[in-house]
Amino acid sequence: MTSHKHIIIIGGGFCGLSAAYTLQEEARAKDLPLSCTLLEADARLGGKILTERVNDFIIEGGPDAFVSQKPWGIDLCRHLGLQDHLTGTNPRERASYLLHRGRLHDLPEGMVLLVPTRLGTLIKSPLFTPWGKIRMGLDLLLPRRRATASEESIADFVGRRLGREAVEKLAEPLLAGIHAGDAGRLSLQATFPQFAELEARYRSLILGVLDRKRQRESQSGEASWSLFVTLREGLGELVEVLEKVLREKATIRTGARVRAVRRGLHCAAPPYIVEIEDGATYRADALLLATPAYETAGLLKRILPVAAPHLRTIPYVTTATVSLAYRRADCPHPLNGYGFVVPRKEPCRILASTWTSTKFPHRAPQDHVLLRCFVGGTGREDLALQEEPELVRLAREELKAVLGIAAEPVLARAYRWERANPQYEVGHLTRLEAIDRALEKSPGLFLAGAAYRGVGIPDCIRQGAEAARKAIAFLAGSAGGAAY
Repeated sequence: MTSHKHIIIIGGGFCGLSAAYTLQEEARAKDLPLSCTLLEADARLGGKILTERVNDFIIEGGPDAFVSQKPWGIDLCRHLGLQDHLTGTNPRERASYLLHRGRLHDLPEGMVLLVPTRLGTLIKSPLFTPWGKIRMGLDLLLPRRRATASEESIADFVGRRLGREAVEKLAEPLLAGIHAGDAGRLSLQATFPQFAELEARYRSLILGVLDRKRQRESQSGEASWSLFVTLREGLGELVEVLEKVLREKATIRTGARVRAVRRGLHCAAPPYIVEIEDGATYRADALLLATPAYETAGLLKRILPVAAPHLRTIPYVTTATVSLAYRRADCPHPLNGYGFVVPRKEPCRILASTWTSTKFPHRAPQDHVLLRCFVGGTGREDLALQEEPELVRLAREELKAVLGIAAEPVLARAYRWERANPQYEVGHLTRLEAIDRALEKSPGLFLAGAAYRGVGIPDCIRQGAEAARKAIAFLAGSAGGAAY
């Protein structure tokens, strides 16, 4: 890279922030003549990461933690000097519950997402019928699926390995619930490929999970993080620190909605031109789009019409979160766990509830509790589209029915996320292959984001960083194509 190059990132969610940070760090470490402009349509950065601090309450509007087993989240916190701000979940309260026939039941001890590893606790559980327990145990005997390249829905896979009860009571609320989606439509290979890998390697999911558990226990020297970790002051702290670091070198514009993207007319000029709705124009040697797939499709319809239809067919759903704070004395339930999930068959209007002040005790004053409810998702988007008073009322009614809380909350907040949850439905991986092929026709163009290969914070960090490094390699002349 002998001459100065300029990269534009469209989208200031966490994936775009990760890409900008990687570009800035690589340019500094390698003394590259490289500059970056990040354009975000919203008035703030961070996307779904939104932390509100009210008195001594720390309220998360979007995600409240990230998975520690995927290293990119913890690694970024360390690079930013936030390692001492990391905290895990409350080790004294590990239980999680499932709503069954209107009552909360413990998920059997030793359950790894949906795979039972302690058959004794499964046998004692009132959640499953005798046949349901036997059917789950048959996983130890069933053959593996014949090798095939086709994707399989979560419901089909779990039903085949563990039976229908496992689909209704575990896969739907635990696996599909993470995506606020439908287990019968979501692709297992795109959402939870580790389960397909377990079957391919071990034949039995139970045997595979047990062996992986033994391997982890035998490894020494690893940090003993809980499965989920967060920052003491909320995940918004990560956005705040990233923004401060980026503004030292990068150009960041919020409230800058991109109107159009087009190619330059002259070969010697930077190949991409980005037009903002306020009339400003930017030129870029490489372009990285970290916007929702449907917005990306609109921006690329002129310069890459082959990719646009594939991007447009990635579905999204609307969800909402409602946080309610109560005086501890007004809550009759002991809240001795992290919360509960709700199977679709239950006549309950929320997807799940996190007992935030139990999961992370520093999120509320000692004499109060903080609870969070999740609303909406596939087939229930109308519930999430209600205004804040209706969302609060809905959450209060459901918590009263399940936990017996009748008191007025001392604090209530609702956050609506319209078309913010991408759905990796069956055929998703084939769709990504078509997008990859289309991108090869437009060197210097890169995509990253939750719509593609992972929705969690660590996956977004990884995708943003990978796209940034590919952009640098392209500008240095060592990469001729574009991918994400």
